Amino acid sequence: MTLRFAYNTNGAANHRLDDAIDLIKAAGYDGVALTLDIHHLDPFADGWAAEAGRIASRLEKLELGAVIETGARFLLDPTAKHEPTLVTADASARARRVGFLKRAIDIGAILHAEAVSFWAGVPKPGVDRDEARGWLVEGLSEVVAHAAAKGVVPCLEPEPGMLIETLDDFSGLSVAGLKLALDTGHCLVTQEREPADAVREFADRIGTVAIEDMARGTHVHLPFGEGDMDVAGVLEALEGIGYAKLICVELSRESHRADVMIPQSLDYLRRCRRGGPELPEDQETRRQ
Repeated sequence: MTLRFAYNTNGAANHRLDDAIDLIKAAGYDGVALTLDIHHLDPFADGWAAEAGRIASRLEKLELGAVIETGARFLLDPTAKHEPTLVTADASARARRVGFLKRAIDIGAILHAEAVSFWAGVPKPGVDRDEARGWLVEGLSEVVAHAAAKGVVPCLEPEPGMLIETLDDFSGLSVAGLKLALDTGHCLVTQEREPADAVREFADRIGTVAIEDMARGTHVHLPFGEGDMDVAGVLEALEGIGYAKLICVELSRESHRADVMIPQSLDYLRRCRRGGPELPEDQETRRQ
């Protein structure tokens, strides 16, 4: 089978969204992983629905699929990164996060996105983790119900350092209809499973996949070839389970050279197969 790839716009934050889409299309990707943000389809801007419709038409014309990602740093609170979350103690603040995720699902429906991904959040010091888990399940249940009504696939991403940070944490949740957003690099950070093993083990629960390189134990998204990821093994595992959705390249620290990283990443993925020729070192694209 032929795997399908997307590039995440959080790795093109210095580009206008239209320009980022053009770069992604020109490189040969099959889709766009769109991180909703203040400069990339702001979900709280006046006319957000019209803008979503415009982007949907553009993606359709370019024959690009879409995944919606919700990890913008300061979209909800300009003073606190990623806050509020689904595990914030303040119920009204949690409701703001739920409202945002519902809006993301609405946008996903307009764009005919394959999935909408989100994460749990980090409990503040002093917050009881069992109580936080209860808040999380409550919020997730509301979000998943909204997604079902809109025909959108809702996916939770285990994130290092958050309340749900491992695949075992995800497995312990009881929210019917919730799928897994598997970031293969995070498996190397938590060192719970080899990424390819995670693909095979959770094959029937995966709703979307992100890929990048990463060093074991260090949560830094790296260009391919700069970390410990067995990229060929992950791609082989995805082919083995018959994965047909977009595989999203997430290089959120590489916006300063997105013009280089967008095409180079896809070239690496296309050429990377177990036992294949070693990719040449490109001095131009070393981390700066």
